[in-house]
Amino acid sequence: MCIILKYTHPPGYKLSSTRFVLSIHVLTSLAVTAGKPMRSEDLAFSVNTNATFIRSLLSRLQEAGLTTSQLGVGGGALLAKPPEEIRLLEVYRAVENGEVFALHRQGPNEACVVGSNIQAAIRPVLEEATDALEGRLASTTIAEVANEVARLGHFTIPWQGC
Repeated sequence: MCIILKYTHPPGYKLSSTRFVLSIHVLTSLAVTAGKPMRSEDLAFSVNTNATFIRSLLSRLQEAGLTTSQLGVGGGALLAKPPEEIRLLEVYRAVENGEVFALHRQGPNEACVVGSNIQAAIRPVLEEATDALEGRLASTTIAEVANEVARLGHFTIPWQGC
């Protein structure tokens, strides 16, 4: 016999991380300014979050070789390489921890017929889905995202705004 527990979370609770999408936002902002350093406060304004969080993302992105910083007056964050060379998969791996799909943290109950077989049953599907996701992310660059943002926003790169 198996006992099934239902876990509930408060309304609006999100289990997934936003670091990846917000990192794409930051890198795209740096790409559309085409070499003009951006302060973490200005990036935070665009992302609609606080500058401390942006500095945390920039630290991870810098460790991965995707951004660099320019100190002094007029300084800020810059792309460490051309946006055409930054693939979304690199960004994902720089800011997210762990696998796309996590299996049971404590392991399923091996005494249950479902518990003893569930991971072997779903692992191939999850691996295939992960491969598809990683393939798509590897084929998309920050330059492509920046060009789409410019198209949607009816502006040209380099953008001279904030």
